[in-house]
Amino acid sequence: MAAAAAAAAVGGPQPPQPELPAPGLAVDKAATAAHLKAALSRPDNRAGAEELQALLERVLSAERPLTAAADGEEAAAAGGGGGPGAAEEEALEWCKCLLAGGGGYDEFCAAVRAYDPAALCGLVWTANFVAYRCRTCGISPCMSLCAECFHQGDHTGHDFNMFRSQAGGACDCGDSNVMRESGFCKRHQIKSSSNIPCVPKDLLMMSEFVLPRFIFCLIQYLREGYNEPAADVPSEKDLNKVLQLLEPQISFLEDLTKMGGAMRSVLTQVLTNQQNYKDLTSGLGENACAKKSHEKYLIALKSSGLTYPEDKLVYGIQEPSAGTSTLAVQGFAGATGTLGQLDSSDEEDQDGSQGLGKRKRVKLSSSTKDQSIMDVLKHKSFLEELLFWTIKYEFPQKMVTFLLNMLPDQEYKVAFTKTFVQHYAFIMKTLKKSHESDTMSNRIVHISVQLFSNEELARQVTEECQLLDIMVTVLLYMMESCLIKSELQDEENSLHVVVNCGEALLKNNTYWPLVSDFINILSHQSVAKRFLEDHGLLVTWMNFVSFFQGMNLNKRELNEHVEFESQTYYAAFAAELEACAQPMWGLLSHCKVRETQEYTRNVVRYCLEALQDWFDAINFVDEPAPNQVTFHLPLHRYYAMFLSKAVKCQELDLDSVLPDQEMLMKLMIHPLQIQASLAEIHSNMWVRNGLQIKGQAMTYVQSHFCNSMIDPDIYLLQVCASRLDPDYFISSVFERFKVVDLLTMASQHQNTVLDAEHERSMLEGALTFLVILLSLRLHLGMSDDEILRAEMVAQLCMNDRTHSSLLDLIPENPNPKSGIIPGSYSFESVLSAVADFKAPVFEPGGSMQQGMYTPKAEVWDQEFDPVMVILRTVYRRDVQSAMDRYTAFLKQSGKFPGNPWPPYKKRTPLHPSYKGLMRLLHCKTLHIVLFTLLYKILMDHQNLSEHVLCMVLYLIELGLENSAEEESDEEASVCGPERCHDSWFPGSNLVSNMRHFINYVRVRVPETAPEVKRDSLASTSSDSLSSLQNSGTAQVFSLVAERRKKFQEIINRSSSEANQVVRPKTSSKWSAPGSAPQLTTAILEIKESILSLLIKLHHKLSGKQNSYYPPWLDDIEILIQPEIPKYNHGDGITAVERILLKAALQSRMNKRIIEEICRKVTPPVPPKKITAAEKKTLDKEERRQKARERQQKLLAEFASRQKSFMETAMDVDSPENDIPMEITTAEPQVSEAVYDCVICGQSGPSSEDRPTGLVVLLQASSVLGQCRDNIDPKKLPITEEEQIYPWDTCAAVHDVRLSLLQRYFKDSSCLLAVSIGWEGGVYVQTCGHTLHIDCHKSYMESLRNDQVLQGFSVDKGEFTCPLCRQFANSVLPCYPGSNVESNLWQRPSNKSIQDLIKEVEELQGRPGAFPSETNLSKEMESVMKDIKNTTQKKYRDYSKTPGSPDNDFLFMYSVARTNLELELIHRGGNLCSGGASTAGKRSCLNQLFHVLALHMRLYSIDSEYNPWRKLTQLVEEENSQQGNEEQQLEVPVLYHDVTSLLLIQILMMPQPLRKDHFTCIVKVLFTLLYTQALVALSVKCNEEDRSAWKHTGALKKNTSDAEKSYEVLLSFVISELSKGRLYHEEGTQECAMVSPVAWSPESMEKYLQDFCLPFLRITSLLQHHLFGEDLPSCQEEEEFSVLSSCLGLLPTFYQTEHPFISASCLDWPVPAFDIISQWCLEINSFTERHAEQGKALLIQESRWKLPHLLQLPENYNTIFQYYHRKTCSVCTKVPKDPAVCLVCGTFVCLKGLCCKQQSYCECVLHSQNCGAGTGIFLLINASVIIIIRGHRFCLWGSVYLDAHGEEDRDLRRGKPLYICKERYKVLEQQWISHTFDHINKRWGPHYNGL
Repeated sequence: MAAAAAAAAVGGPQPPQPELPAPGLAVDKAATAAHLKAALSRPDNRAGAEELQALLERVLSAERPLTAAADGEEAAAAGGGGGPGAAEEEALEWCKCLLAGGGGYDEFCAAVRAYDPAALCGLVWTANFVAYRCRTCGISPCMSLCAECFHQGDHTGHDFNMFRSQAGGACDCGDSNVMRESGFCKRHQIKSSSNIPCVPKDLLMMSEFVLPRFIFCLIQYLREGYNEPAADVPSEKDLNKVLQLLEPQISFLEDLTKMGGAMRSVLTQVLTNQQNYKDLTSGLGENACAKKSHEKYLIALKSSGLTYPEDKLVYGIQEPSAGTSTLAVQGFAGATGTLGQLDSSDEEDQDGSQGLGKRKRVKLSSSTKDQSIMDVLKHKSFLEELLFWTIKYEFPQKMVTFLLNMLPDQEYKVAFTKTFVQHYAFIMKTLKKSHESDTMSNRIVHISVQLFSNEELARQVTEECQLLDIMVTVLLYMMESCLIKSELQDEENSLHVVVNCGEALLKNNTYWPLVSDFINILSHQSVAKRFLEDHGLLVTWMNFVSFFQGMNLNKRELNEHVEFESQTYYAAFAAELEACAQPMWGLLSHCKVRETQEYTRNVVRYCLEALQDWFDAINFVDEPAPNQVTFHLPLHRYYAMFLSKAVKCQELDLDSVLPDQEMLMKLMIHPLQIQASLAEIHSNMWVRNGLQIKGQAMTYVQSHFCNSMIDPDIYLLQVCASRLDPDYFISSVFERFKVVDLLTMASQHQNTVLDAEHERSMLEGALTFLVILLSLRLHLGMSDDEILRAEMVAQLCMNDRTHSSLLDLIPENPNPKSGIIPGSYSFESVLSAVADFKAPVFEPGGSMQQGMYTPKAEVWDQEFDPVMVILRTVYRRDVQSAMDRYTAFLKQSGKFPGNPWPPYKKRTPLHPSYKGLMRLLHCKTLHIVLFTLLYKILMDHQNLSEHVLCMVLYLIELGLENSAEEESDEEASVCGPERCHDSWFPGSNLVSNMRHFINYVRVRVPETAPEVKRDSLASTSSDSLSSLQNSGTAQVFSLVAERRKKFQEIINRSSSEANQVVRPKTSSKWSAPGSAPQLTTAILEIKESILSLLIKLHHKLSGKQNSYYPPWLDDIEILIQPEIPKYNHGDGITAVERILLKAALQSRMNKRIIEEICRKVTPPVPPKKITAAEKKTLDKEERRQKARERQQKLLAEFASRQKSFMETAMDVDSPENDIPMEITTAEPQVSEAVYDCVICGQSGPSSEDRPTGLVVLLQASSVLGQCRDNIDPKKLPITEEEQIYPWDTCAAVHDVRLSLLQRYFKDSSCLLAVSIGWEGGVYVQTCGHTLHIDCHKSYMESLRNDQVLQGFSVDKGEFTCPLCRQFANSVLPCYPGSNVESNLWQRPSNKSIQDLIKEVEELQGRPGAFPSETNLSKEMESVMKDIKNTTQKKYRDYSKTPGSPDNDFLFMYSVARTNLELELIHRGGNLCSGGASTAGKRSCLNQLFHVLALHMRLYSIDSEYNPWRKLTQLVEEENSQQGNEEQQLEVPVLYHDVTSLLLIQILMMPQPLRKDHFTCIVKVLFTLLYTQALVALSVKCNEEDRSAWKHTGALKKNTSDAEKSYEVLLSFVISELSKGRLYHEEGTQECAMVSPVAWSPESMEKYLQDFCLPFLRITSLLQHHLFGEDLPSCQEEEEFSVLSSCLGLLPTFYQTEHPFISASCLDWPVPAFDIISQWCLEINSFTERHAEQGKALLIQESRWKLPHLLQLPENYNTIFQYYHRKTCSVCTKVPKDPAVCLVCGTFVCLKGLCCKQQSYCECVLHSQNCGAGTGIFLLINASVIIIIRGHRFCLWGSVYLDAHGEEDRDLRRGKPLYICKERYKVLEQQWISHTFDHINKRWGPHYNGL
């Protein structure tokens, strides 16, 4: 019973004390738990239960922690903050113990997990998590998978993508409601219920007792912690404090949910059990604490504007007062209270209320009997109250995750969904008030998308919880708060209210969670059906939509520019798209079949009612208010889209859903107003409203909006046009476009509403609109596939497009469930039918192309549709671009050489319901307009353009194509002159009207017009008058009058009393302003018909008289088969011919009349004026043509010049077509080199006082250091095991060697024995242009004063070459004197080698005095400073004594070495190709050598130490050297790097150098090199080989050419070195050194040659630069012999018959054996003490492979999956922007503050350490490569492309990406050739922040 005693001790009756049971009871905790478990397992467990309750009461008492927390807030200093933490820890420990029932908690967890039926994954993630979505497997569009489930499932060939979660989500694997089972991963495929054993009762028994208390405790904490924020102080920080305290508790719950299904079901029981909740939270007990807690809860409810149903009484009293004072929509829900009670305190509603009162009342559907939706909440379970607090605390991430983790439990899912719906209104209220609405929105959607994507669940809550009512009500409620009075139309009396787009609610898109939920549930058929059947809901919804009708009204600024350009239009367009259009598309997707007709009728009916209300509210009669436009007419668009659906899919009779004529007239006004305003905006008439109005016009037609905006508008206009009187419609159009006054035959007119400069573009706008209206078939009969094809062709014709931009540009239904999913099969199949794929091209010089699609030839030929292009272009330039491409196609295919006109395209047939539309083409009004315009164009009146003519002809052609019926010729002949007194044309058919002659026209003209003068003359002669009388009256026409007349007729027809409504039409708007000259009437003689005008036009266009000849006279066939390809493409002439042919085909009369007109050979026309005018135009045309040709010629010439310049100046990658920019001239007769200065343009030599310099770019480079000695490429690590260690890089090896030498030898001597600059060496490159140094200084001055932002920093000396714009940062002075004088020095002298050696020594011994202070020497000094400053200090200081001159010496000759080595690498690592490479032409090595030599001669080497002595003289044995301190030893000659010696020797000589001295130095050094090769070889082989060689060589020692036989020399070396301890230390090391191959003479020869080759290559390059000799080209195997003979090492008499032997190049200056033994002696004396190191130093790796970047994996996903979760080594967090270095594979954080050191971020630091300032990084999350060069950086592009050859920057599309090897090669090439600066153009400073 010990346990029981312990329990009593713990949970006994003593009063609560602030401290917990002593921690020593840990063991007892377990015992207690075990005891209680036992007690509870008994059948009668009441005692146990009570005991447990008492214990929990003690442990979980909520008072302590929070009182402590409160103290902590008040007196944090007092240390009270520590208390709660400890207490809670303890409480959690107790809970864990109790749950485990005495066992270990971990074992308990494992045990519970064993019973997890893991059917669902349910992994919950938060924002920024990387997840996958597979459209092939998804049923719901929101389906998502975690990476693990995705990779475990099989999705090959599916349409999937990776995405970054924005709001968070959960994995749907295993949920067959959301995805197809075929896509489940291996873990969740198993139908698990069968094989999971039943959970033993006692396992979870304790949990059932403990958890209710635990959760209640949590709720108490939440209640305690919440304080209603004061009005002005946001209380986020207090809330966060509470949440931080609760972190462990919530985490504990979260861990419980992760134990699997068994534990989840216990939690579900606990959370949903109403009895538990009631017992614990009612606050009725005697427990003071519980009471207080309950009170806080009630206060929180009240302050949230919610009532607790018990308080009904109080509530009832408040109602009337509140109801009357607040909101507009009273009687909401048909009940007593109003929506806005809770808001009556807020000021938001006050301003709008006076206008709001008159709104109609809105009845909600009867199902909501009381208005509880907005403000009653009753909590019946823990779950409900938990959600309430989650909302109150604004959705803390942890709570959200806990609530979502529970979702795999089905019972919980239903309960939680209902709870969520119950709190829905409250959630949105909280959201509206929240300060962090963005975060909160994301968290809300995170939850709701999991609940509402499931159709079954959505249906259930719709039925049981009135989800739809709630959503619509809440939406209305949200928008109510930001309504303002509409100013559209009648500003004073308007009763309409619209949302105010400037409000935060709209501006910040706060409503989106709501709308997105609404769209989500409407995507379920069963839910949408309920919505469409519920009349009340539809009324409310239309009411909601009308809030957006007419929002964001634009008023045209007529006087000065608007001060502040408001950007509210973004909000307006987003709101209409999201809140109106997307739900509309959602509803439409369920109206696809005949059975759904009823739904459409409902929507259309309520839509029309709402529209009628709207017209009444804005007091609209018949004229829209001038100078205002709104782009937002969602009600019109709902109506239009449902009409379209009804006809297309549901076979509804259109007329049955159309209103009367009057309503149609009203309906067409506003959409038409928008079309006219678009034309005005493009005509710059709205320019004073700022750029934003252009932005609106663009957004309106932009691909994401067009099918919810412009398309329905045009369709609605098409419907109106098909049902209204055509004359009325046409005249309305011209009136809206304000060009009525222009349509007169008179040559001058006055436009009262439009400035002259806008007339032309407005006329073009009106005609273009008519063409679009009449030829667009998007909703009038095209199938979905045809639409898709037309859209695609239009986009491709404007420009070649990438696959992704096409997907983006093709308007798809914005609702994801709507059928055409981008990426669906029809998309791909249509694409392959209309376009060809152009693989990405790589242009040298950078710009990376993407894979593009371009239209097939037959598409240009038959499908190019200019109308569609015009409709879909956002920028006007795209129309031009499409026409240019069309022109190019016609030229290329030889179809038409000139400038073609837009082709006429046949249309798909009209759907029968819309046949009326074609009446527009056959109405007199249109014909009069066409006639007038043709006449005006022919007479050259002002303000007409080719575009106008083009559209006029297009309309005529449309009319001919769609003429109603073949008219009989008899009828036509009857119509004599009598019939056409009253009107211009006899009938309304275009075919017959075309041939109708019009004789006289009466026009009103200003008195100043030329017509008036002529007229007055005519009136004197009687005969002209009489002829006038005979012909009947002249035609008069006024569009406006016509339109008024028709309007009156229609109105009278529709209702007799409507007459009172129509305002009298005497508005002054149409009468001319008095200031203008008076109008008089004149009569013009015309005598033309449309046909005759067309024929004359043909003459005018072709510039010849009688150019038209009817083609059928020659070839009667033409009339039989009318489709003639030659007429398909062409210019205006072709168009006229095509029209005349069609006219002739349509009627015999027309054919006859055309022939007649052509027969009357046009006599000279009497009025001379016209011919003069024609002559003038012809002259003008001719002049223009000539000017055009001249311009073309000039341009062509300019282009070719530019091309050749670009080739010479800019070419970085292609040596072939390069014209060398000769730095020096090669004619021997010139004595000095002449340079051109690219700034002042003068030529001349470089002199001491005015030196010329080469434009150079100095950059530090570590490319050489990246060479490795093994062939297999280094791969980028993609698992933890793979790592890259830089031990085998060239830089590392050289570093080790130098430090080894410095350990044992004298520092100054070490610094002459090696080269540095493998890392951080300075590379010098030039574009080859020269300039005077003083010119350069003034150029830099001007750059400094230039305010323009350059991509480079002038202060750091950077500039671009003034000629070729190549980036540079210094100027290298050219040494005076010429290259040619070197010819004198190159003559071979016959001196013996001994003499030369002496000369060399003397020359070196002369101290090099620095030349006197001239400008040149100053420049030499300053460039030397530049070179030093190019690299960091650590890359130049290697000496142990800082700043020693030896250091500078080493640095300088290493610069020469670096440049030679790099040039060798650019040539591919060998000199086989020979020739003078590009590097050669642009090389500045010659000038660089002069600068270096000048400086190096300042440091004369002590003749004692000069290695030259040791190489060429036998030194007497001086034992003194041995006796010195070990430190003071000199580096033995055999340890010297021969190439370094070469550079030292040459740079120590006075310049310019003589060729024979050069050769002498090379010969001497070759003997040393060869000896080194022999020594290295001897060390490499084993003991037996050595003794064998020693023996064979000794035999031949006395032969004549013993000094030139490698066997003899080798044996001598071995015998000399055997005297020391070099070979003794082998023992263990032996195996490592031995090469497995037995050495044959051939392999030894090869080894020796390979050892010497690098030296020969560098020497040859040097010779090439110093003496200008060409390099011979050769095969790889003969490289050694060719180079050695080129260097003069091979004796000239050398025979080439027998195999080449390297030793024959030797030319010993002193007896070989003596000097060798002298060299070996040094080694022996060193190896006495350090045999190991002595050996290591002898073996030099000389065969470096070319440098490469790391090899990347084929698929990007492998990189991404490994690196995007990899943690930073500094802070162990996952970096936000991880990156990896492509040179060495280091993982770095881009912009990561964790890794910042002295204000340098990690990438910049790494670029300095790894690449001496050049870094190449792959950004893991963006797939893009970024280059850092010094203080600048640029985005290089991506080397990973998708299947369509496109980059996916930032992985936005998330499609699989594959390596593009060509791109990677280009990148590597730019790295190796150091051309990043020249090729990439967009550089910016990084301020060390990357």
